[in-house]
Formats: sequence, C-alpha cells, structure tokens
Amino acid sequence: MKVMQKYFLAMVPEGEFQERVTNLKNEIRDRYQAKYALKSPAHITLKMPFRYNEAKEEKLTELLASFISNYKPMPVTIRGVKTFGERVIYLGVDAGQDLYDFQRDLKMFCKRELNLVDELSDRNYHPHMTIAFKDLKKSQFQNILRFSSEACISSNLIESYIVLLKRVNGEWISHEKINLG
Repeated sequence: MKVMQKYFLAMVPEGEFQERVTNLKNEIRDRYQAKYALKSPAHITLKMPFRYNEAKEEKLTELLASFISNYKPMPVTIRGVKTFGERVIYLGVDAGQDLYDFQRDLKMFCKRELNLVDELSDRNYHPHMTIAFKDLKKSQFQNILRFSSEACISSNLIESYIVLLKRVNGEWISHEKINLG
C-alpha cells in the first residue's frame, strides 16, 4: 500500500545554539501560549514540506545524498529578530551566496529528480529561523517580539549537513542527516 508521508529539508543546528532557541520557544509558549513553533526543531528551511511515498524513503535519501555531496559546508550567521508582518517572528539569517545557490540548485533538483512542486516560497527564498507563528495572538505580538529581541540570540555557524525532517504524530523530527561535501 502506498503511504504518502510529509518531509522537508533544512539546516538544523545542534548543541548549545539549538538549546537556546528551543528554550526561547518554550518561554514564548509558557508566557504567551504560542506553541506552534515547538512542533519542529530550530531550523533554516531549504525545501518546503512535500509529500513522498514512504516506501521509497531510502531511495529519496540516496538521491538527496548524491546531490548534496557536491556542496561544501556553509557559514551562516544568526542575528536579530525580525517579522513577516504580524504573523511570523523569526531570527534573522545572514548567509553567503553559497546558501542561495545551493537552495536554487536544490529546488531545481527536487523538481527534476523527485517531481516535487516548485512552491512560491522556494522561488522567493528568504532564509530565516522561525520562533513563533500560526498561533500568535495579535494582542501579544509586540510583547513576544520585544521578549524575543531581549533574548539576544545570535551565533556564527558552519552548517556541514542537511537534515531530512519527517512528520510523525504531528511533530517534525530530524529523520536523516546528509553531509555536505
């Protein structure tokens, strides 16, 4: 039986930085009841969620690994809190041209090799790390924005792998790490 599962591709920092961002998301949940961002680890999306036949998951990973191996680790700087209107609060991502080139190539690869749809957000790529969205109350938006800014979370990272995330029981889990280079 064909079971279609949801996946997406992202950079998922580990260690202390991941802990700090997760702690911030937990504090936002506790203070402002905005918890939707906790359904996934802190990440920088590279390919928006897509459906793929779960029985072909191993083949998906092999194809992605073959493609991703042609790219080198990428520096990424996380700093500042920004918004998309009054609907999303995120940490800003400063990335070099390497990330934009990689995402463009990944988008084309996914369309050509995996028959995935080219989403609007794939075409208008804006790297960011979401910390609150969807269940934000308009009345709390400015408070959450101020609180997030005061947390002063920033870091210079070298991302050396891409993660295939999988939706399991309503949460996004890091399913497979695929090394760059």
